[in-house]
Parts: sequence; structure tokens; C-alpha cells
Amino acid sequence: MGVIQTSDSDTATSDAEFRAEIRDWLAENLSGEFADLRGTGGPGREHEFFDERLAWDRHLAAAGWTCLGWPVEYGGRGASVRQQVIFHEEYAKADAPARVSHVGEELLGPTVLAFGTEEQKKRFLPGVRSVGELWCQGYSEPGAGSDLAAVSTTARLDGDKWVINGQKIWTSLAHVADWCFVIARTERGSSRHKGLSYLLVPMNQPGIEVRPIEQLTGTSEFNEVFFDDAVTDADLVVGAPGDGWRIAMGTLTFERGISTLGQQIRFARELSDIEDLARRTGAADDPLIADRLDRAWVGLRVLRAHALRTMSEDHDDAGGASVSKLLWANWHRDLGELAMAVQGATGLLTAPDDMTAWQRLYLFSRADTIYGGSNEVQRNIIAERVLGLPREARP
Repeated sequence: MGVIQTSDSDTATSDAEFRAEIRDWLAENLSGEFADLRGTGGPGREHEFFDERLAWDRHLAAAGWTCLGWPVEYGGRGASVRQQVIFHEEYAKADAPARVSHVGEELLGPTVLAFGTEEQKKRFLPGVRSVGELWCQGYSEPGAGSDLAAVSTTARLDGDKWVINGQKIWTSLAHVADWCFVIARTERGSSRHKGLSYLLVPMNQPGIEVRPIEQLTGTSEFNEVFFDDAVTDADLVVGAPGDGWRIAMGTLTFERGISTLGQQIRFARELSDIEDLARRTGAADDPLIADRLDRAWVGLRVLRAHALRTMSEDHDDAGGASVSKLLWANWHRDLGELAMAVQGATGLLTAPDDMTAWQRLYLFSRADTIYGGSNEVQRNIIAERVLGLPREARP
């Protein structure tokens, strides 16, 4: 399915055909048993129709619509970046359900492709592509949230096994995951970025306990994960032992990649719905509200322009992922606040277990500027790595 780069006209024709193909497929398949899944799932709503969305993901996989950009020899379509963008745009426009396998497909899979051994690729990529195995991300800890270099979870090599002890927190979907990629300190006495390793750990074993964390929204898609002499095979380290920081940073780059274009279309739908609400309630007549709506519209187009620029082949990505995270996290948090302002006093009223979509948006978007790397950490990265400013003083 890759584009043959013979001319701009050929590329445009191929892209148009690809867009029509995925659009028609979604229209035909988001029906019957999957018809009620439109608009379900996503951050703060991962509990919605989980089993049905898992079946949908596997239906996508069977039709060849997962892992589009992967090489054909590993089960992908070898799709161009342009075509991957088109897929995410059309998927979002169709209001298709949020994917339950996104951690595996968008984070773990590209990481193994980029840094894994051939044996690791053969072992794990088929399960990601078919949605036969689900993944979670073992990064944050109680004492090392956005400061990933401060992790204290340890792993020691004992014969042919890594033995892991420690705790991870805010682990999305750990309660349904089969595997977790874990950043652990494997060199005794090491600190900060040194001595970390990137381990692939099976979740279904006696040495792992998962405790869901109830959020402000009343849901529990985040978890605490406790490792008590949990084990994984010695060869399930991605990259060399001690090289985990480099691999972990690679994963974060994939996290803020092409799929953000689909995220922005969902943001646009939220903004459009808020504009409709403002017109119905008369809030749009308030010049301050009208100004905030206009600024949100402009901000969304800035998000798209930046995302497209960072995906160009000649773009130097130094700090680009951090800029993207700052842009969308702050924009979405502000949208949640705007939704509450448009509702007025009625937005303050709710009954237990009966939040409106706007109340849920407001509460959950408070976390946007924290998870995936807090605003403060992203600004430090930009200051030090892009602007060349002096490093922040550290103990």
C-alpha cells in the first residue's frame, strides 16, 4: 500500500484512493454489532464497551488496518506517512471507537521495530498487529512521575531471569494488559539516566499486583503496579542492559507522532459541540466567551500546523515532541475550562455517577498537563536541548 513516488499527481491520486478506501470500509463496518461503538472510549472513558472495542480492534486487524506503517515483512502495509495521517484523520472523522490496543501499536511496536532484536520482533510484533496481546507502559513511579530518570524500581539478573522489585503508578490499562514495558534500574549504585534498562515483562504472574486508582471522573483506567520478585526472561531487554534511557526516549517520540492528527480531529469535534452549546445557551453572545471560542479555533489550527511540520522528513525533532505535548495538553485543558464557562452555573450541578460529558472533559483534562511528561519537565527539555540554556540546578 505504499505510495510510488513518481510525481505529485501520482501521489495525490494514490492518497485520494487510499482515503476513499478507508472511508468506505469504516462506513460499511461501523454497523451491525459495532454500530453503537461510535464515539466511545478514550481518555477518561476507557471503561466504555471495553470487550466490544477489543473485538472491533481485532476486526480492524483481520482486515489489515492495524500497524499500517510497519514494513510488510512484519505484518504492516508499508504505508507512507501521508497515508498514515489519512487513516487517523478518516478514523476520527468516522467517530470510530478509541482503540484499546494503542499502547502496543503506537508505542511498543515501533520501539521493538527500531531497537529490538530479530527474535523480539518475531515474538512480539505478530501479537501487537493482531491485537492478540495488550500492553501497558511501566514508566512513572510515586517518587518519579515526570522525572523518569529518578526511577527506583530495580531489576537484577539471576541466571536466565531478570528479577524485578518496585512500584509503578498511573499505569494506563494495566488491569487488562498482558505485557508491560518497564524501565528499571539494573546497575546497582547508578543514578539518573545511567544504569536503566527497558524490560518486557509478562503481567500475568504471582509477582505482580495491580491496584486500580479511582479518578475524579469516578473511573479507574490508571493503576498502581507492584513488582515483588516478578520475573522476565534475560533476553527480554530491548537494546543493551543499561541503555534503557535512550530506548525510553525513543518510545516517547513515537507516542507523540502521527496518531496525534486523529486526536486533533476529536478535539475539533469537542470544540464544535461546545460552540453549538454556546449558541443554544446564549453564551456565544458574551464577548469574552466568543473571544475564547475564537482563540480555541486558532489554537487547534496551530496544533495541526506544528504536527505536520514535525512529520516532514527534513525536520530536526530536537524538542519537537516536547513542544507538541505542551501545545495539545494546554489547549485541551483550556477547552475543558471553556466548556464549564459556557455551561455557566448549571455546570456545577451533578449527581453521583451521572456526570455530563463536559464535566468529565473538565475533570479529566486537568491531568493532560501532567501525564506523559508534565509541563514543567517539557519546558526544561526545550530550554536545555533546543535553546541551549543552562541546566536546571539538581541535587
